[in-house]
Amino acid sequence: MACGMVRAKRPQPMGSGRLASVVAAPDVHTFAFADLAGFAALTEAMGDTDAAELANEFYGTVAGLAADYEAETVKLIGDAVMLRADDAAQAIQLALRVIQDVSGRHRFPTVRVGMHTGSAVERRGDWFGATVNIAARVSAEASGSEILLTGATREAAGPLMGVELRERGRRELKNITEPLALFAAIPEGSSASERLPVDPVCRMAVDPEHAAGSLLYGGVRFQFCSLGCAGRFAAAPDRYAPR
Repeated sequence: MACGMVRAKRPQPMGSGRLASVVAAPDVHTFAFADLAGFAALTEAMGDTDAAELANEFYGTVAGLAADYEAETVKLIGDAVMLRADDAAQAIQLALRVIQDVSGRHRFPTVRVGMHTGSAVERRGDWFGATVNIAARVSAEASGSEILLTGATREAAGPLMGVELRERGRRELKNITEPLALFAAIPEGSSASERLPVDPVCRMAVDPEHAAGSLLYGGVRFQFCSLGCAGRFAAAPDRYAPR
């Protein structure tokens, strides 16, 4: 990891930037997919209407943040938001901001992000090509509150300040011929212990100080967003407790 100066034209909320500006070719883009981890479980627990409202709230929040990082929201696909940026470093900063502002929010699902950089074809406001497909596959590999990116995005972003890129090994992605090396983008000095616990039933993040209840099972204390989720867990703990 390398350190550098923040570009002066805009302060970065995460307190990081690039050592040198990396100018991408005109036909090179960074695509990111941000989705709600465990959305199927959330829909089952909350019902279709509330889950749809939450997905729309997520889309609105991400769209509002995207403009600050010179990125655009292409579309909402179920519980996933597709994003495009000319600048890979800005795309990484946006992903970190989304995780910071959304994934750590009480009574909201954790978010995962995957991204890839390369060429793509635009048609009527939408984007197509292998780069887009790979970005979507990378997103599916991420865990809740995790940002995964390919080596192409890492190279396009250049040196970043205040951001740690940790190797996650080579992964075989569905319908992608060769395994790809993936990296997790993490604010420097952060750790998984800083994240809020997750309700095992609906997969929402829960602030223990505002939890509706908690149960001890298998030596682990689980926090719940509602008494309904606590009741479901109590009735069938083996269904929801991590194995």
